Amino acid sequence: MLADRVGKLLAPARGEAARQLRPLAEALGAAPHPRSVLTWLHRHSAAALLAGLAAEGQTLTHEMLDRLPRMKSTRNVRELLVGTGVLPPRQENLARLEAWTSTFISALPAGQARVVGPYARWHIVRDARRRAARRPYSSRAADADVRGIRIAAAFTAWLDHEGLGLAELTQADLDRYLTEHPTMHCGTRAFIRWAIIRRLADKHLSAAAPRWPLPSDFLDTDELDAQLSRCLNDTGLPREVRIAGALSRLYALPLTRIVTLTADRYTQGTDGQGYLTLERNPVLLPPKLARLIREQIAGAASTSMVSPRQSPPFLMPGRVPGRHRSINWLYSQMREHGLPVRPARNTAMIEAVTRLPPIVVAHLFGIHPGTADSWARYANASWAAYLAARREDAGQTARGTDTARLRDANATGGEALGEDRNGQ
Repeated sequence: MLADRVGKLLAPARGEAARQLRPLAEALGAAPHPRSVLTWLHRHSAAALLAGLAAEGQTLTHEMLDRLPRMKSTRNVRELLVGTGVLPPRQENLARLEAWTSTFISALPAGQARVVGPYARWHIVRDARRRAARRPYSSRAADADVRGIRIAAAFTAWLDHEGLGLAELTQADLDRYLTEHPTMHCGTRAFIRWAIIRRLADKHLSAAAPRWPLPSDFLDTDELDAQLSRCLNDTGLPREVRIAGALSRLYALPLTRIVTLTADRYTQGTDGQGYLTLERNPVLLPPKLARLIREQIAGAASTSMVSPRQSPPFLMPGRVPGRHRSINWLYSQMREHGLPVRPARNTAMIEAVTRLPPIVVAHLFGIHPGTADSWARYANASWAAYLAARREDAGQTARGTDTARLRDANATGGEALGEDRNGQ
């Protein structure tokens, strides 16, 4: 029955389109959840769109889909075609940035477009392509790059309003703009630096870098230990939540990186210990966390309609073939189960840089060395004062967090990481 319905959907396809869609037909016909496919064929607008594309008989390409209205059904068809191997994978967030940039620049006044266009295309978008070649380019990264282009356009619009050109801009003018637009400081500074390098602006202009925003949300060490213990021992929590919570509390990993981890990142040594490669170097895992990750690899099932082709599989597979879990889904799950992310990561990072050299933290956690160094300087300047204030407020003696004790247990292969203070 399912094969017949799929055949009717794709029957109008001819020529190259028919050959292209054969893997899709096979994947739909062999779907692990036939009822879901039948429901999709009968009700979903993406199925109607796919039938229309098949009837046209043209070769299916990403560029063809880019010309369609940006709707959910278009995105679903693209994800299905990529997930079944009909179309090659691509970085959709990067493609979105490139398409948005072209549309945005073409809508600017000619004078602004002559300046902002090269900045957007040859600085921001080109840098985004370099980053996307190294690792997945996230939607948040795309949003930040879009904002950078908008800020450059806003600054050139202000110059036009003031009757100024970039070459005529003085330090007093720039300072006045930054005072009036404090939230655009970083983006404007990047644009001015680019303009100076291209000799479009006075080389003596200076937009001082804003101070690194110091973190303000932390967990008490007791609370961090309690949450870590929950993640490792509470079987009532979803396994993906337990893994994400433990990784963010031990290694300060953001959820955006956790969801992109693939199963091959986990390895087991000859000593029986589990290791997770976060960047280039494998990190020794607490036994209970290693066990959770092994169970996740063995038992995680993709909720996608058809079997994913992505290899190696994601540690947390999502609903779309070959895609990982939604970052928004994971954030909502962490909030729902009372496991805040930012304060836990901040505290974990502080503890890491107070125990290890910044360059070691950078290599282990996969962060920029400058970021690790900034955290170390902040910890040296402020963490002692913070602990003293906490000690004074609570009337207690500050103690080192149990994470050091718990990690030490790994050296002997013990289970202390998941135990409470009574060894339970």
